[in-house]
Amino acid sequence: MINFNVPPYTGKEMDYMKIAVENQKICGDGQFTHKCNEWFEQRTGTSKCLLTTSCTHATEMAALLADIQPGDEVIMPSYTFVSTANAFVLRGATAVFVDIRPDTMNLDEKKIEEAITDKTRAIAPVHYAGVSCEMDTIMEIARRHNLIVVEDAAQGVMSTYKGQALGTIGDYGCYSFHETKNYSMGEGGALLVKDPAKAEEAEIIREKGTNRTKYFRGQIDKYTWVDHGSSYLPSDLNAAYLYAQLEIADEINEKRLKLWKRYYEELSDLAKAGRIELPVIPEGCVHNAHMFYIKARDLEERTQLISYMKEQEVLCVFHYIPLHSSPAGRQFGRFHGEDVYTTRESERLMRLPMYYSLKEDQVDYIVDRIHKFYASK
Repeated sequence: MINFNVPPYTGKEMDYMKIAVENQKICGDGQFTHKCNEWFEQRTGTSKCLLTTSCTHATEMAALLADIQPGDEVIMPSYTFVSTANAFVLRGATAVFVDIRPDTMNLDEKKIEEAITDKTRAIAPVHYAGVSCEMDTIMEIARRHNLIVVEDAAQGVMSTYKGQALGTIGDYGCYSFHETKNYSMGEGGALLVKDPAKAEEAEIIREKGTNRTKYFRGQIDKYTWVDHGSSYLPSDLNAAYLYAQLEIADEINEKRLKLWKRYYEELSDLAKAGRIELPVIPEGCVHNAHMFYIKARDLEERTQLISYMKEQEVLCVFHYIPLHSSPAGRQFGRFHGEDVYTTRESERLMRLPMYYSLKEDQVDYIVDRIHKFYASK
């Protein structure tokens, strides 16, 4: 069986975790947490990176830093994971969903402005599949309307938009290191903070509302409760696991891009024949091969294809159920405008296996079986 996902593993993870244990510092903010934070700051150019227990928690921190209040509204796509909405809903805000672009599955930047009201506080673009939203337009809208931008870059580590790392363009950026991501610590994430003046507040929120981080830096002689916050700090064991992958981040990225390109080239004939659609990478976007998906004709064909691939010992999956069609989405949010593409495109999309240890001959086998499926129809 070819699994849909296998978490990345380099061979050094256990060695680094052993070092963390031997140093008797396995709680948060140990040496590997600092190494990871510094790696992202140097690699992305962000003012501050703080490793968190999940991308969900990174987004919750961003909502706190943005001072989201009950009654506020946050514009986002409906085609996203629940965490994008939950972070703001937990603060009492309403999720305002707008339609997606059918080419990238990203928030349609042309639909944002008409959804803005006097209650709108923020925009939360989601970089689907590690392919950037149209950030110039989004940032220009945000500037004109004095809105905060929280990038959900859960899938966007190592991706860029016009040379800028995803997660560093808006006010806050949120990464995921879940086991399904390009770089993993099992469960984990990171918050990127653009404004240096917000860095200390972010540290306080992450450390349960205390100034404990300043204490450990020797800046104060004792720490105390100074603001609201929660426990968003991961174990250094998790950070040690992640750092082993960051050391060879380029190698992992290049391997995934090679597999992505192989899928694309070998499925291009089906796309040219109009049998399937392939991912689109807009000009100015450099992606990270987080996923490879195809689009079938409709929901019925996709269901048949997923079932067929499973019979061929290949696990393929669909992705998000649009949030606005869920019970919680109807309770805590609303869809602005017409759902032209969100539901239709989500029902056609099928994700193929994509991971660091996937072999080229496995890609060839998967492609061959997709060809056989369409040859039989």
